Order: sequence, then structure tokens, then C-alpha cells
Amino acid sequence: MRTEMTIKRLLAIIAAAVMAVILISGSVTVISEGRVGVKYRFGKIVETGMDPGIHLHLPFVETVKKIDVTEQVYIADVSAYTKDTQTVRSLDIQLNYYYNRAELDTIIRTIGIHNVEDKLVAPNIISVLKNEVGKYKAEELIANRSLLEQATQEEISKILNKYGIIVSKISIQDIEFNEAFEQVVEQKVAAEQKALTVQNETVQKEEEAKQQVIAAQAEAEATLIKAEAEAKANKMLNESLSQNLITYYKIQEWNGEFPQVMGNNVNPFVTLEN
Repeated sequence: MRTEMTIKRLLAIIAAAVMAVILISGSVTVISEGRVGVKYRFGKIVETGMDPGIHLHLPFVETVKKIDVTEQVYIADVSAYTKDTQTVRSLDIQLNYYYNRAELDTIIRTIGIHNVEDKLVAPNIISVLKNEVGKYKAEELIANRSLLEQATQEEISKILNKYGIIVSKISIQDIEFNEAFEQVVEQKVAAEQKALTVQNETVQKEEEAKQQVIAAQAEAEATLIKAEAEAKANKMLNESLSQNLITYYKIQEWNGEFPQVMGNNVNPFVTLEN
């Protein structure tokens, strides 16, 4: 009998302990960094913006939902038409955003965190992007992707900021047109590349021709300088030879007598005997 009572008491203690654990665990919520808590009481919001840490609430009566307030990423594949009515069949866009903490309570109560992308982000980014794409011709769109990103971010930011959503970045990953237009673009690019190659070859040949002309001119000038130097040397040689011959002939005709000097003046005169 005593053993049976002991077992019942032990079971009661275990049950009470389990119930206590359930009550304690059901009344404590731990919110980690990068999240905030929203407390509901019978489905009605009674507190928002609960900071990271440990929070107590009434078990079975109150619940706390955790909201990720770090940067969110929304990715969409949008189709649109350019200014010259070319079809952009696929435009991959990525939108990074986060919640304005000061407006978080309004977002939660009026829109709902889980409805933000479906009700706000998606329809507005599609509308803005289609409008911005329509401002460019197809070829302009390819060349001005960064301008398209910038304009789209400015416009979507104006819209979403009103709801407490801050856009931090927009990037366009890829732009695909219909196959017919892409073939035209590929052919044009190939033609431009070919023309550029021909132009480069022409420039190269012109440069080679210039270098040949410069080399020929340099060679001609060098030859002229050499010829002038040789002519000058020959002239000097001829003059030297002529002078030497004159001196030689004079020596040959000299009779061996020196000239006589007469007079007492500073500038004497010379007389030669016949």
C-alpha cells in the first residue's frame, strides 16, 4: 500500500515538474540580434519593437512573433517594352531593402510584415521598371544599364519610403530581348568588330609606311651628309695638294740665294739681284 502511494506521489511530482517546465518555457521568449518581437494577446497586437534579449509573457494567452529586420532581398524576373517597341522578355532585378524601425509598428498594423513583398515591393518595382525601360531604345538600354538601375532605385525609393521601407540597392543582373532582336544585335556587333579589325590593320599599315618613309629619309639624309663630308674632305685634300705642288715648284726654281735687306727703317724693303 505504501509503495503504491509512493509511486502515485512520484508521478504527481513528475507531472507538476513537466507542467512547470511547460509554463516556464511558454512564458519566456529569447529574441536574437537582427530581430524584433511583436507580442500578441488573443491575436491582437499589444506590443511591437521588442528588442533582442529575454522577454516574459503570459503562457497560452500571449505569443511573441520574431521579425527579421536585417536587410531583405527581393528578386524578380520582369518583362517590358523599350521605346522602340522591342520586347525585353526577361529582366532579372534584385532589390535590397530594410525596414525603418521608426515606422515598423505602422507596417505591422496596416500591411503586415509577411505582406510587404506581395502588396508593396513586387507591384511597385514592376510598374517602375516597365516605365523606366520604356524611356530607352533597345540599344540604348544595353549601353545604359547603370543609368536604368539608378533611375529605378530613385523612383521606387520615393514610393516605398512612404510605407517605412528603405531601398538600399537595386541591381539588374541580366537583360534578354526576343531572339530576332538579339540576332540583329549579334550581327551588328560582329560587323563592328570586323570594321574595327580592318581599321586597326589600316592604321598599322599606315604606321608601317610612315616608319619606312622616315627610315628612307633618314638614310637619304645620312647619305647626303656623308657625301658632303667626302666632298669637303676631297676639296681640302685637293687644296692641300695644290699648295704642296706650288711650294715644290718654287723650291725647284730657287737658285739658292737669299734676298738682301736694305735700309734702316722699321719696314725694310727687299731687293733681289738678277
